[in-house]
Amino acid sequence: MALDHYVSQVHLKNFNSPALDGLMYAIRKSDLKRFPTRSRDVCRIEEGSTNAYLAKDRAIEEFLKEVEPHYNASVAKLRENKMDQAAIASLAGFAAYVVTCSPAAMRLNSGPLKAQLEAEAAVLDKLGAIPKAPEVLGGKSITELLADGTVNFTVDPKYPQAMGISNILHHTSVFGNSPWEILHNGEEESPFFTSDYPAAIEVFDNNTSINRIVPLAPDIAVRIRPDIRLTGTKPDITFANFNATARHLKRAQVLEINRLLVRCAEDMIFFRDDQDWVEGFVAKNRRFRVEPVTRKLRHGDGYRLASTHRVIARPEETKSG
Repeated sequence: MALDHYVSQVHLKNFNSPALDGLMYAIRKSDLKRFPTRSRDVCRIEEGSTNAYLAKDRAIEEFLKEVEPHYNASVAKLRENKMDQAAIASLAGFAAYVVTCSPAAMRLNSGPLKAQLEAEAAVLDKLGAIPKAPEVLGGKSITELLADGTVNFTVDPKYPQAMGISNILHHTSVFGNSPWEILHNGEEESPFFTSDYPAAIEVFDNNTSINRIVPLAPDIAVRIRPDIRLTGTKPDITFANFNATARHLKRAQVLEINRLLVRCAEDMIFFRDDQDWVEGFVAKNRRFRVEPVTRKLRHGDGYRLASTHRVIARPEETKSG
C-alpha cells in the first residue's frame, strides 16, 4: 500500500533545521511532546490519496505531479515577487490540496454534509414521511432522536474528499486569481511554523470569506483573500487576475501568524529552530481547533444552510477560562 503524504514532503523539508541532519522539530498539541522527525515520517496515511468514489481513484496524484516538482522554485520566485503562471499554479495548487485532501479538510468538509442530512430529516419528519421510533426508543420522532443524540448521521470522510478532488482545479483557480499578500518574515528568533494543516483561517468580518494563511518556508508565507465573485465560475489556470502585494512583518505580526497556525493545526506543529519559547507558545494555543459551523437562515417556509469554518476553543479551554 502507498503511504501518501497529505502535506507534501517538499513543503516540510523547507522547515528542516540546520542543527539537525535532514530533520525538523515537531511538537504535538495533544500532549506537548517535542521530538525531531523526518518529513517522510509524518503527515502520511496509507492510501490517503486513493478515493473509491472517483472513476480514477488516484486522480489527485496526477494533479500533484504539476504542483510538487515546482514548489521550491515557486517559493524562490515569490521571495523576489517574480511570479509566473507555473509558480502560481504550484503554490495555489499546494493550498488547494491541503484544503481538500488532508484529514482536517475531510473532517471540516463533512460538517456541512452532516448538517444537510439533519435538515433534510427535519423536513421529512415535519411532512410525516418518517415514522416514529419503536417504544424501546421512547416512540420519539427522528427530530427528537437527533436532538438527544440517540441517532447520529455519519459521513464517510472520503466522500467530501472526492468532492474536493473533483473540484481541485476550481479551488486552485480561486486561490490563484484572488489577492495575495506576500508575508516576509525577517525575525530570526521567530521563524514561521508549519503544521499538519498549513492553511490556517483568518476571520476579520463575518460577512466576508475567510482568509487563508499558508506558510511556505520559515521566512515567507502568503495571505490569500479568496474572491467570492469567483465562486462557481469556470477555472482560469492562466491566473489572469493574480495580484500580490509584499509585506515585511514586525515581530508582533509574525507571532500572530504563528498563533493562527498553531490554533488551526490538527495536532502536529513543525518548526526549524529549537527555541525555548516554542513549548509555552504552543501550550497557550493548543486547545483551539478549526471547526465547521453551520447556521440556519430562514428562507420562505423553510431554511437555507450557510456553512463556514471558525477557530473555536475546545470545551476544556472554555472551562479553564
